Amino acid sequence: MLKQHLQFKLSQKLSPQQIQLMKLIQLPTQAFEQRLKQELEENPALEGGKEESDSIDDEFDEIYDEDTEAGSEEINTEDINIDDYLSDDEIPDYRTKANNYSTDDEEKNVPYAAGISFNQYLLNQLNTAYLSDDEWAIAEFLVGSVDESGYIRRPLSDILDDLAFTQNIYTDEQTIQKVLKIVQSLDPPGVASRSLEECLIIQLKQKELTPGVELATTILEKSFEQFTKKHYKKLIQKYGITEDELKGAISEIERLNPKPGGSYSGNNRMVEHVVPDFSIRIVDGELELTLNGRNAPELHVSREYSNMLKGYKDAKDKSKSQKDTVQFIKQKLDAAKWFIDAIRQRQQTLYITMNAIMHYQEEYFMTGDERNLRPMILKDIADEIHMDVSTVSRVANSKYVDTPYGTKLIKEYFSESMKNEQGEDVSTKEIKKILETVIQKEEKKKPLTDDKLAAILKEKGYPIARRTVAKYREQLNIPVARLRKQI
Repeated sequence: MLKQHLQFKLSQKLSPQQIQLMKLIQLPTQAFEQRLKQELEENPALEGGKEESDSIDDEFDEIYDEDTEAGSEEINTEDINIDDYLSDDEIPDYRTKANNYSTDDEEKNVPYAAGISFNQYLLNQLNTAYLSDDEWAIAEFLVGSVDESGYIRRPLSDILDDLAFTQNIYTDEQTIQKVLKIVQSLDPPGVASRSLEECLIIQLKQKELTPGVELATTILEKSFEQFTKKHYKKLIQKYGITEDELKGAISEIERLNPKPGGSYSGNNRMVEHVVPDFSIRIVDGELELTLNGRNAPELHVSREYSNMLKGYKDAKDKSKSQKDTVQFIKQKLDAAKWFIDAIRQRQQTLYITMNAIMHYQEEYFMTGDERNLRPMILKDIADEIHMDVSTVSRVANSKYVDTPYGTKLIKEYFSESMKNEQGEDVSTKEIKKILETVIQKEEKKKPLTDDKLAAILKEKGYPIARRTVAKYREQLNIPVARLRKQI
């Protein structure tokens, strides 16, 4: 049975300007400049630089109001397609996205640099080797199997099968092993190794033979597991060597490159440049915050387009085509004014948010000591500036600040809190810094275990569990005590 009934529903919708503002806020300086350039190219009613007269906006409002009152075709703002203002495509972005993409995902244009790839670099070296047709095909296949780190992480039996099925080359493992030795002689040393052990041994064998190199090679070939576990006493007893001789061998091994592929410096590598969005300086004992000038461009509405509107207003006979034209002009002028206003709000939001963070962490910015970082979460700043947490997140996740102590990502200043023995809230960053300092000062012959580190932190007034110490140690990329041992 069908029934009709009325239902009142209160919903909140974002205006086109709010959508623009959210998208602009999350852009760092370089991306913002690209977005600004795109808007200037797409909207002829928007111009850069300083306008001679500031009365242009008033003139536009006057023309717009009078024309509407005169009974011309009125633009209903509810009929305006928001995507015309936010996208360069007539089809909204959400119509072309699959369900497995987040609504926060943005289209990213990835630039490509021309240059020689690592694999091509290896192939070019093979041109000087004397190889039969089949050996060349095998060598080319092996080079294609080398990963970014410079390793071949596949068994020779698998490579043998692939050569037969994909390259129609029937050979045996001995032939592949022979060609592999040729590939492993290429630059950089250690390339095409199948394990870390093999990689290091290949590099040692290409060095000048000295007692230290000879001993290091023997240790890696016969006692690799004992070496990785740092059982130094067993190595000294096994090879009848002194502690100094073992130190010399270890020194030779430490000079080797465990990732030979990482040493290739072809001209196809991209260099990322960080442009700080803010700058903090200490002037006369006070913190001074400035916003990068590239975030505050001078924009104005095109006078030429406003004059076109004025000409339409003064015209006595207004045809249908003229009305269509003026409707287009109004839309572009609206978009230009909205974009200018969104940029002004972006500047204000960025400055207010960073200013609140700066004063919240004033003690840190005055000293540069990470132990002075206060516990701070997004909600703390959001409550202080009376904005939403998502707005603070957009500022913190993608912006950098230039300080007297280096350029850092803003989100690095946010951390959770823990209670010390006095019941005070302290930042987890403070505890990590103290943990790092304790480990740096430990006796390297007898590194401190996680249990001992937890006991030391408790003595310093930070009662945390051993598993928490282990978690912080891993976050600091510090290995366990056994792997920190030195002789």
